[in-house]
Amino acid sequence: MEFWEYRTRLAAYVLMVDDQDRALLAWWNGEGHSDPEWSLPGGGIDYDESIMAGVVREVFEETGYHVEPGALLAEHHFTAQGRSFDGPFKSQRFVFEATITGGELGTTEVDGSTDYARWVPLVELEGQPRSEIVDIALAAREKKVASR
Repeated sequence: MEFWEYRTRLAAYVLMVDDQDRALLAWWNGEGHSDPEWSLPGGGIDYDESIMAGVVREVFEETGYHVEPGALLAEHHFTAQGRSFDGPFKSQRFVFEATITGGELGTTEVDGSTDYARWVPLVELEGQPRSEIVDIALAAREKKVASR
């Protein structure tokens, strides 16, 4: 399929794990399409926005923190049929490391897709509902730590 025959969704996220082995996660409310679950802070990049500017904006909206994006940790894509339009789409996702530079924990978006954000101990994630992007990012982090 050629690139003009499908829609594309660009998204960027951050994975931040503190010194207590807790990940900063956002509770995605499902927006009426699916069950709520933990996700990484981040989301869709606006039309006239760079990936880095978009991830900074999204993290602030979902967590209340200002961040400085770091190295690319993982990239992932999937294809599916659109829910709000007829036809196929490709979702291209990027996960970055990041450093908190200011702000305080608390979701700033109103009527958005994130209900709240929390520092969640990694040992407590097992068995909890979570987006695939969380597992992709954590696996990339483990691989990076193991290679050091």
